[in-house]
Amino acid sequence: MGNPYRELFRAPGSVAFSAAGFLARMPISMTGIGIITMLSQMRGEYGLAGAVSATFTLSMAFFGPQVSRLVDRAGQGRVLPPATGLSAISMGALLLCARYDAPIWTLFFFAVFAGTLPNMAAMVRARWTHVYRDSPRLHTAFSLESVVDELTFVVGPALSVALSTALFPEAGPLVATAFLVLGVLLFVPQKRTEPPVERLDAAGGGGSAIRVGSVQLLALILVAGGTIVGTVDVVSVAFAEEQGSPASAGIVLSVYAVGSALAGLAFGALKIDVPLPRLLALGAAGTALTTLPLLLVGSVATLSAAVFLSGLFFSPTMIVVMGLVEKTVPPSKLTEGMTWAITGLSVGVALGAALSGSVVDRYGPEGGFAVAIAAGAAALALALAALRPLSRRLGAGAQDAPEAQAGPAPVGGTVDTRP
Repeated sequence: MGNPYRELFRAPGSVAFSAAGFLARMPISMTGIGIITMLSQMRGEYGLAGAVSATFTLSMAFFGPQVSRLVDRAGQGRVLPPATGLSAISMGALLLCARYDAPIWTLFFFAVFAGTLPNMAAMVRARWTHVYRDSPRLHTAFSLESVVDELTFVVGPALSVALSTALFPEAGPLVATAFLVLGVLLFVPQKRTEPPVERLDAAGGGGSAIRVGSVQLLALILVAGGTIVGTVDVVSVAFAEEQGSPASAGIVLSVYAVGSALAGLAFGALKIDVPLPRLLALGAAGTALTTLPLLLVGSVATLSAAVFLSGLFFSPTMIVVMGLVEKTVPPSKLTEGMTWAITGLSVGVALGAALSGSVVDRYGPEGGFAVAIAAGAAALALALAALRPLSRRLGAGAQDAPEAQAGPAPVGGTVDTRP
């Protein structure tokens, strides 16, 4: 059997749009930590730095789905350039205000509009869906994207901090913005793989994708999953400091990402006949169970082993969620639906960091582990509650569109999309 990931890139233009998309999505992981590093050096206030960074993150969570909704209605080529331009100009203004000691309110003002950058992870997934809709290879494509997401969050923050500390304070956010602009400029001209604008039908309606019940359920499940990720980030740092080895926190976080990436690659190579809602419940059960070993942690080595085990279920669950979004959201709302799911994850990460940070301050790292366990239990409860509604939604979709079983021809008409 051939390598499924090599087969994936047989589609014309797939290498080009995925490479450009990787470059353009780096700012999501680089900018927040870059703002913190920059302002803490220039203003000497971590509270201010964290508040401006949080403003940027919340702005992304608000504007991301709105930009994606416009993409579904007008196309990537028409929406991505102006959204990127507004974000880049605003970030440039933010950096200038930081450099020249402008009033503090200007930092928050431009941080809000810098958050209009498009969610490129959703844009790339939308292109894979266009290329391989109703093909088993779409599962492999979503698996690859989950691993790429992990890679950006391993490389991005470290690169941003290194740039801002080794060169000049603004270097991290500046390079992140350059990646965004260059990536989008390379991504948009690739018309061959750009998803067509789908007409709004009676079933799809003209409202937001977040009104679709399946999107709400899936986004909430990722909020719970993201809470675990945010908790692991904070608690790993606190635990490493408690053990007298603060630098080892980076190793712990890398181990978590490696476990998730390896599981995602393996999951993408499998051909699984289990229905997606049941897979989601199984993934959530694994996520919940693998938070329990955190209670047994006594050293950095055992913490690394525990988070590696926990990471094994993160990417597969994310892959299943994206597969369910693709199957249950009308094509005219696909990009927005995917963006809401990713936004749920981002909100969860921020929530986990805030909750666990407060708990760690009071009860130490062990208290932070309890936040992860509670989030795992919440993810499992939500997945079990979603089992029947998602199954009904999938069944209704199959009855409404029986002709979709044949699937559209792949892009370029030259790719064999059979298993």
